[in-house]
Amino acid sequence: MEIFDDLVAEYDRLDGIFATLSAEDWMRPSAAAEWSNVDVLLHLAQTEETVVATVTGSGVRERGAMSVDEAMDQWVRAERAGPEVVYPRWRAARRKSVEVLRSADPAKASAWASAALRPATMATTRLAEHWAHALDITEPLGIPYPDTDRLRHIARLAHRTLPYAFQLAGRQPVAVRAELTGPDGQTYRFGPDDAGSTITGSLGAFCRVGAQRLKPEQSGLTTTGPHAAAALRVLRNYAA
Repeated sequence: MEIFDDLVAEYDRLDGIFATLSAEDWMRPSAAAEWSNVDVLLHLAQTEETVVATVTGSGVRERGAMSVDEAMDQWVRAERAGPEVVYPRWRAARRKSVEVLRSADPAKASAWASAALRPATMATTRLAEHWAHALDITEPLGIPYPDTDRLRHIARLAHRTLPYAFQLAGRQPVAVRAELTGPDGQTYRFGPDDAGSTITGSLGAFCRVGAQRLKPEQSGLTTTGPHAAAALRVLRNYAA
């Protein structure tokens, strides 16, 4: 399936970058609040291991009354280690998670943060999370991380979950169309043709807004119609 191949391609690109980082680079602050670069990688390793656990039914960490963000931070703090430990852990986890997702029943949903997800959707969330956290690592280090057309998966996920995002914001879901231009010049369209509200512009900017790495007003995206600006404010790259 295309999403699995694209997920592997993104992992491979990241792996190539990670392999070049020095011990000093790993310990530098990332763009993720209070996390070093190696902390970010640890978080990615932990969440890949969670994919394996939830899809195979081998046991998932319980977060109790904590929010997802609180639980993630606590787990990172509890297992902090150097890159010589974390990097091999992530490499093993990312290989195993793809293996498990590829072999899983494509129609069977497994429990995740806010809802049960099918393997293809879970793979899309892994792509979205790795891409966003790659920005947290590469941008402070000044490492180029150009957009690719793989971002179409993330944009589709963000657009598909707009109704959920509207509901979380206490708003009635409405139809919004997105017309986004990828790095290759191709246009990606999401939503009904007759939607009265439209978001247009860069595929990368749309995904960055959804990842909360870029403010809507700084994105260069254009909104038309009564609900497009509100949609951009609530946009998130997650699955409902």
